[in-house]
Amino acid sequence: MSWSLVVPLKPLSRAKSRLADAASDGLRPGLALAFAQDTVSAALACPGVRDVVVVTDDPLAAAELSALGASTVPDSPGNGLNAALMHGVAAVRSRRPEAAVAALNADLPALRPAELQRVLSAAANFPRAFLADATGIGTTLLAAAPKRELNPAFGGPSRARHRATGAHDILLADVISVRQDVDTGLDLRAALELGVGPHTAALLRPGGPPPSAPCAPPTSSPTPRG
Repeated sequence: MSWSLVVPLKPLSRAKSRLADAASDGLRPGLALAFAQDTVSAALACPGVRDVVVVTDDPLAAAELSALGASTVPDSPGNGLNAALMHGVAAVRSRRPEAAVAALNADLPALRPAELQRVLSAAANFPRAFLADATGIGTTLLAAAPKRELNPAFGGPSRARHRATGAHDILLADVISVRQDVDTGLDLRAALELGVGPHTAALLRPGGPPPSAPCAPPTSSPTPRG
């Protein structure tokens, strides 16, 4: 099955507010963009991904992610994450009504194409399926087969909500890069230990503006993904 991924992204100036314990106000917009660039790059390198549609009102993010090969649509609903995802799915299916679609978080800087492929292959066996985040509480990916509604319920304890809607809970081992989203300083450190993509690594390498001391990355240069 070939998938269209829908990636929502807030305006960069408002993104990653929970990283305040680890990154300055001036650094957070750059981190949000770098996370999204590494997420989109890895997704487009996944064999099962046909295309990536980013839903964002941020002109810089739209330009940078388009340059990587993603399509972008404005967040015209302007009514939160789940409405943005439904808008992105509608944009995909206006062109290809029988597209298989999956919502993917924009903050997966350690994402590996092979691990994403395993998750999408598992999702293809069900009408709707999702992957919980590294905490086991939230969701990083929600997939819907052709002719199935996505019915997203992201935000907070979304794993329980997606399960309650009948979506299958994907319980794969060894796909941590698809689970490790970054909301806090601890999440950022975990992603750095996995090995982040080149955009995030470049922003955080020695000599650049690092996160603040409490959740600082290792003293060695962040390791780009293999």
